[in-house]
Amino acid sequence: MVSNEDKSDRKSAQDIINQLSVILRTAQIHDPNNIAVTTAIDRFLLLINPMIEAERSTTLELVGEFFYIDGSRIRYSLEYLLNFDFLVREFKNREIGSVIFKDKITPDDIKVFLKAFILAGFSDSPYEKISEVMEESNRIVIDRLKKVKEGDEVDVRKIIKKTYYNAVSYSKGVMTKIKSGEKVSIKKAKRIVETMVDQILEEEQLLLSMTAIKDYDEYTYHHSVNVSILSVALGQRLGLSKKVLTELGLAALFHDIGKIEVPYELLNKPTNFNDDEWKLIRKHPVWGVRAILKLRGFDNSTMRSSIVAFEHHMNYDFTGYPRVRKHSELDFFSRIVSIADQYDAMTSARVYSRIPMSPDKALSLMMERSGTQLDPLLLKFFINMVGVFPIGSLVMLDTKELGLVYESDVVFMDRPRVLIIIDRNGNRVKGPVVTLTEKDEKGNYLRSILKILDPNKYKINLAEYLL
Repeated sequence: MVSNEDKSDRKSAQDIINQLSVILRTAQIHDPNNIAVTTAIDRFLLLINPMIEAERSTTLELVGEFFYIDGSRIRYSLEYLLNFDFLVREFKNREIGSVIFKDKITPDDIKVFLKAFILAGFSDSPYEKISEVMEESNRIVIDRLKKVKEGDEVDVRKIIKKTYYNAVSYSKGVMTKIKSGEKVSIKKAKRIVETMVDQILEEEQLLLSMTAIKDYDEYTYHHSVNVSILSVALGQRLGLSKKVLTELGLAALFHDIGKIEVPYELLNKPTNFNDDEWKLIRKHPVWGVRAILKLRGFDNSTMRSSIVAFEHHMNYDFTGYPRVRKHSELDFFSRIVSIADQYDAMTSARVYSRIPMSPDKALSLMMERSGTQLDPLLLKFFINMVGVFPIGSLVMLDTKELGLVYESDVVFMDRPRVLIIIDRNGNRVKGPVVTLTEKDEKGNYLRSILKILDPNKYKINLAEYLL
């Protein structure tokens, strides 16, 4: 049982990180002497100084996607989500691994830190710049982020690619075995999903980028894995535990398993379905329950998976299918999976729809369905996760450069990180990766997105860049 004292310490640590984020976000908009900034600084000092006095110093450290204060990992609630994600991103952009607060901190110390932080955002060598300016304060010391080596980063991409394609291969194998009447163990599925959960916790953006690489010939299997990844990533943003994320990922992986009963020629029909064919397609949720209940290793996870398979097309307002006489509300997992399912389906090329919908159009259509087909609160979190310009979007910048959205920005959703693939002279290049929140000395953005383009029109293979 957690003591009241421990709860209080945890809340103080959350508040410290949240308030530091508030200061930095406010300082990016206002002058450091503006009352909004000075008020935010005063509140931060009221939180940090008692902790420094008790311990003589306080260390804020970034490890992976999480903050630690004096060695203890800080968990955070939904109310802190945006500010925590913002701070993680900004620390990484400036290569800051830790900030050590020594002695009693003054407003002037924080203003030096703000000055250094903002100037580093415009520098090609952000850590060196922030270190140089921070020499003006002897009460705040920074240390570099412990980054993986370039070779290790390539290995991380290889590992994530391997995990993704293992999951696709497993999905295909399961459906083949069930079709032939073989028994299938759910243990291997759990191991695969557990690996994906671990990788989402460590390298969310890399695994999400895999869902942007669509494979028309293997749509059914890629779709199941994509929905699993998108669901787990959304669950992680909602603060679900690792165990619950694994159950969610498993349920999402099996959400469409009922389609094994749909004739192959119908699934791969190159034109739209007629009424009789739609009636058959709409039976797959019920068939999915039957298929899941036949799996070996039946437990609570299997039961939850069968509920999701049954409900994922029912809609938030129960206007979908299958129709039921009485239903209080959709299962929490079903509401998450239905969002991931719709998004991936709309942005994928399929037999009858060779040209996928662009991510921004898909999100726009999903917003129209908010409160009817889709849970409005969960959809807000999903849009926040994928960004206004989701990973893999081809964009034209006002600098006449073309780029692929490489990583979304949680706070500035319309200003993601972009991999430049065509320079302003029209030459194909691979990089650099630019951050669209960067400004010049006058406060003007260096680059902005003008519009989203169709990668098929420009014959751009997303896999070539994102892998």
